[in-house]
Amino acid sequence: MSPIIVWFRQDLRLADNPALAHAAASGRPLLCLYILDDETSGRWRFGGASRWWLDESLAALGRELALLGGRLVLRRGPAEKILPAVVREISAGAVVWNRCYEPYAVARDTALKTHLANAGIETKSCNAALLVEPWQIATKAGAPFRVFTPFWKALRQREVTRPAPVPRTLTFFAGTVAGDALAAWRLAPIAPNWADGFRPHWAPGEAGAAAKLDDFLIRAVDYPDLRDRPDLVATSRLSPHLHWGEISPRQAWHAIRAKTYELPDDGEKYLSELAWREFAYHLLYHFPTLPDEPLDAGFAEFPWTDDPAAFEAWSKGQTGIPIVDAGMRELWQTGWMHNRVRMIVASFLTKHLLIPWQRGEAWFWDTLLDADLANNAAGWQWVAGCGADAAPFFRIFNPVLQGEKFDPEGDYVRRFVPELTGLPARHIHRPWQAPAIALAEAGLRPGRNYPLPVVDLAAGRARALAAFRARQPARKR
Repeated sequence: MSPIIVWFRQDLRLADNPALAHAAASGRPLLCLYILDDETSGRWRFGGASRWWLDESLAALGRELALLGGRLVLRRGPAEKILPAVVREISAGAVVWNRCYEPYAVARDTALKTHLANAGIETKSCNAALLVEPWQIATKAGAPFRVFTPFWKALRQREVTRPAPVPRTLTFFAGTVAGDALAAWRLAPIAPNWADGFRPHWAPGEAGAAAKLDDFLIRAVDYPDLRDRPDLVATSRLSPHLHWGEISPRQAWHAIRAKTYELPDDGEKYLSELAWREFAYHLLYHFPTLPDEPLDAGFAEFPWTDDPAAFEAWSKGQTGIPIVDAGMRELWQTGWMHNRVRMIVASFLTKHLLIPWQRGEAWFWDTLLDADLANNAAGWQWVAGCGADAAPFFRIFNPVLQGEKFDPEGDYVRRFVPELTGLPARHIHRPWQAPAIALAEAGLRPGRNYPLPVVDLAAGRARALAAFRARQPARKR
């Protein structure tokens, strides 16, 4: 039989991989292919942190395939050219892949299906990334959801398919196929290696994802109460593994469902967080301009400010607001940031500094290991107040109160802002107000060895409220 190509994308796993399962069931010898397509994605090509993860994950997948007698063939270039070329090289009779939902990927894949079908090549795409396809769930009026709660209720009524194991029999294509060496792609930084801090926290690959899930299941009982505490290890930290498809949401869903008898809320809080991820993809699919334009058209002319110095201070964790600085430094050092802190730093940028959400979105895209177009865009628009189910315009996080509530002893701040290590908890979230004796004992000189706040929080809040209130229709004020 002619070979079948399994085109791996953001589904870098062997278990619960519908495309791989379909190829195995076809009986055809299969060729596993990964294409690094930086051209089709345009400005949304993988960022720096993502490329480090991709390098590690592809190496892990290659090792897993080698253990089974297979090989991962690597090619670089526009997929619309590379994939048909590989089809011709091995005289493949079929191609199968798992769907991506980014607008550029949808357009590319649609064109590829047409091209391959016209050439007599069987094509099939599968769902490996979501619990439910974006077009399979809608409001009673048949429209896409724009509010999370009814979306979650509708999703909760659906049966989630159980995950499948690795196919028992995989027969690989035995012919010679040229491929790139992974090292030649130079995805990981070399000198300076700014990703050195990632490795102690992460093990990219399917095995690393499984270990992260197992670790979380041990702690899941505390998730509802402690998930907002960045000073504690209380969340699953599965987001990079989910983004790269090293684990499927079905696997995480059913793992939690299997433990509901042990969990105080029957696992509902964590399942709803998986649903937020689904909601973001639902939005991206139905509103493909989400990463670039406000979903609320009334924000198209919003008077954002251009403050390069303030943005640089924010991006480097030098704003003088401890919880904000801790979050931004955690991001730079580990490639990840706690979700509660993501909301705090995003609110500070878009509300207190009035800097456009797109600038924060772009920074996260380059520095997050879980940089996911759907979730990144939806999250930033939600905080900025211009997206679906957005926070009310008057909801402006007070970073001091947020820090005191969710990092009560200051342990999170001390971990990433060592300048403040000597301050007691009662002063650590507002060092500019600490008494002189506390500053002296901590060796802290505000404005010299730790910056003063880049903005007065009360004045920044007032400015933001005035700007947002001016954009509201009179009936909504």
